Amino acid sequence: MKTDIILCGVGGQGILSIATIIGEAAMKENLYIKQAEVHGMSQRGGDVQSNLRISSNPISSDLIPLGGADVIISMEPMEALRYLPFLAKDGWIITSSTPFVNIPNYPDIETIKADLQKINNVIMLDIEQAAKDNGVPRSANVILLGAAMSSCWVLLRRHWASSTISLRMPSVVSSDARARPSSRQTSRLWPSVNKLRSNGNTN
Repeated sequence: MKTDIILCGVGGQGILSIATIIGEAAMKENLYIKQAEVHGMSQRGGDVQSNLRISSNPISSDLIPLGGADVIISMEPMEALRYLPFLAKDGWIITSSTPFVNIPNYPDIETIKADLQKINNVIMLDIEQAAKDNGVPRSANVILLGAAMSSCWVLLRRHWASSTISLRMPSVVSSDARARPSSRQTSRLWPSVNKLRSNGNTN
């Protein structure tokens, strides 16, 4: 078993929390894990990304090579495109559809979405609205993680994340518990996800 995951987004969106949840879950399952992070600009709304390499066998490097990522999980659509060169040929992108406009020349969002839709295996979700609809506006990152785990076969089993949320964030576990059911019911909230395994293209 081997899964290479790139997590990306903008500072303050909870990318490193997702990385910690997955990492702690993998360790509970006695798997090998390597992690590399870039978060020096996180407090300024800059790019944040984490490489997660999880395997049942020892891992030599903590960096995912170009074309090596099984999954890109992105809290921001333009950031998903930024790491596209790292995506494997049959890899998946699961991304928020809501832009975080933190630069004056941010590209047209419809152009970004059109570029993402050219990718065979992509899911775009309005996680910000889903979090608000479920009364947990600060848990959009958990919504995205749950959607990825319930939608994409290559990811870790969903219960791994559920079993570790309380270990990492006990102060908000009650709110996250409200977010998780909506994550599990992704196919109901977003009917297009039902098509994921049948035709390999959901956006």
